[in-house]
Amino acid sequence: HGPAGQAAPPAAPAKTPATTRADIINRAKKWVTAKVPYSMTSYWSDGYRQDCSGYVSMAWNLAGNEWTGSLGNYADKITKDELQPGDMLLFHNQSDPHAGSHVVLFGGWTDHTRTYYVAYEQTRPHTRSQSTPYAYWSDSARYVPYRYKGVTGSTAGSEPDTAKPAAPVRTPFPGAAYFGPGADNRHVTELGRMLVERGGARFYTTGPGPRWTEADRRATQAFQEAQGWRGSAADGLPGPQTWDLLVTGRG
Repeated sequence: HGPAGQAAPPAAPAKTPATTRADIINRAKKWVTAKVPYSMTSYWSDGYRQDCSGYVSMAWNLAGNEWTGSLGNYADKITKDELQPGDMLLFHNQSDPHAGSHVVLFGGWTDHTRTYYVAYEQTRPHTRSQSTPYAYWSDSARYVPYRYKGVTGSTAGSEPDTAKPAAPVRTPFPGAAYFGPGADNRHVTELGRMLVERGGARFYTTGPGPRWTEADRRATQAFQEAQGWRGSAADGLPGPQTWDLLVTGRG
């Protein structure tokens, strides 16, 4: 959300440098690639604060570091149906900015149902982009879509950026050793993403990651039980059959 008071709402109209949707997403991807560590007090080499609002300030190419309480001055409210890559989803908790306030960049819908989108965000431990349930994992109803006032072009960049890393990759089952307590690898992330796409988002509070958690076990078990499996077949650990159903979209 950013330190309150660092960027007070401007008395004059906020300066909104012109930029394109493609440039916004390309700048956002640079931090994803660099895995910029999250911090509310540190600044990256480009001069922007390493928190969620500093990230959006950077992607929008703003002159300074804004916070969740001031970013709205640089944008216009829009509807869910109007969202395009480079827009933002903002939750600013006015009563207590430090409690839940957050902002993410919209990267495009993952499919025609418009229930999941690619979110670019600065969060712990570092910048990431991943498939996210609309509008967010928590406090979903409190997120408001906005469009940066300086974005140029009406249709350029309107095609969803489905961000290939956020979509399930149909790889063969890697083996049981890659899952369960203590596991920390990319296959755990892939499993989580597939489970989220199949309705498992309710088990995750911050989204899937490489470290195996109870959320992964519960989401896997729920998927297995939905197939009618019981006992050891629904123990929350993925086997070849569970994996095959997930990667092929069956089950």
